[in-house]
Amino acid sequence: MELRHLHYFQAVAQELNYRKAAERLFISQPGLSRQIKQLEEELGVQLFERDKKHVACTTAGEYLKDEVAFLLNHLENVKYQLREIAEGKIGELRIGFLGSASNRVIPDILSRLNAEHPLISTSLEELSNQVQVEMIQKDKLDLGFVRLARVPEDLQMKSVYRDSFSLVVPNDHPIKTSDFESLGQFEDQSFILFSSDYSNHYYEQIMGIFREAGFNPKVKHKSVHALTIFRLVENGLGIAIIPTSLKEGYNLNVRFMEIPGISQFTELSVIWKSENRNPALKKVLSLF
Repeated sequence: MELRHLHYFQAVAQELNYRKAAERLFISQPGLSRQIKQLEEELGVQLFERDKKHVACTTAGEYLKDEVAFLLNHLENVKYQLREIAEGKIGELRIGFLGSASNRVIPDILSRLNAEHPLISTSLEELSNQVQVEMIQKDKLDLGFVRLARVPEDLQMKSVYRDSFSLVVPNDHPIKTSDFESLGQFEDQSFILFSSDYSNHYYEQIMGIFREAGFNPKVKHKSVHALTIFRLVENGLGIAIIPTSLKEGYNLNVRFMEIPGISQFTELSVIWKSENRNPALKKVLSLF
């Protein structure tokens, strides 16, 4: 088996069409068929079901498709890291994060990383919890910053920041911070919440706050973006509950009031894959 066999297999598995796969690979269709046949003989399994009109992966083919994607992605990352090392750098750290981590946690960690390991470069991407988990499992990310209660067994998780919850109201809201005694004072208000797509665990925490306050909220709008929520509050379309640290970095006509007397708090955690062999990751884990 040679590396080209894996590239050929991946093209057919993605296209499910030998002609299109051959055009993509710039080889003849009969030549591609021969290469796939060689791979099947080498592995001793049938990878594709094929008739005159359709091509489909067998069960073995579906399994190999995921494994090949992992292997080829890992190989590309190794090649990139080698180029970084050859240029005198330690390597690149690929980081996923929730938007709520960008105000305090991410800047703090990047500052410490730059101070202690200036030869490590970073690539950052704002992603949902679930996408971060999937990309870390597939070695497409090295670190993720998530709000989750648990992660799959092949990942590690460590809490990096514990936060309280605050209410966001328009600047001219009649209830002031000095008058704020409980969330029950806002029972008749319309609420704007982070969607459960942001984090189902986080969403359930917010619902728990309402249950403790003794009422079900009138939810008018949902979003996964803090700025969108703040803009809606600013324009009088409702009030919101957010992690307190999110109040930093915005200049809007809204007021943030920490919710008194509640037991809930939210944790931002860093996650990574134990088997990740990126040399930059091993150096940065000491910062947590």
